[in-house]
Amino acid sequence: MGRSIAIYLNPWRFRREQREQQLAQLRQRDGEICRRCRRPIRFELPAGHDLAAKIEQVVPGVDCPDNLCLTHGRCNANRGDETIAVRERLRPMREAELFAKARKRRRAA
Repeated sequence: MGRSIAIYLNPWRFRREQREQQLAQLRQRDGEICRRCRRPIRFELPAGHDLAAKIEQVVPGVDCPDNLCLTHGRCNANRGDETIAVRERLRPMREAELFAKARKRRRAA
């Protein structure tokens, strides 16, 4: 009963403790390596730091422990551009760049 009251009296503390528990579980399960860049994560840094641990959802929108992994803050921020809508919108531009490079190679040869 005391824990349920704590959610309402101090929600920031509750969320911070919940995040720390998730970090500890993921650290035990996955180790101390970033899933994206395969470099060590520094757990002593504050939450907003680029090299600090960040909890990432592998499949966005699915909120279960098996769908979570540890990444650096900057590696997780880079993922924001990898949404399906953004990829579909950028694909024609990238294809046009590839075709332009191929044409330049043909002209140079």
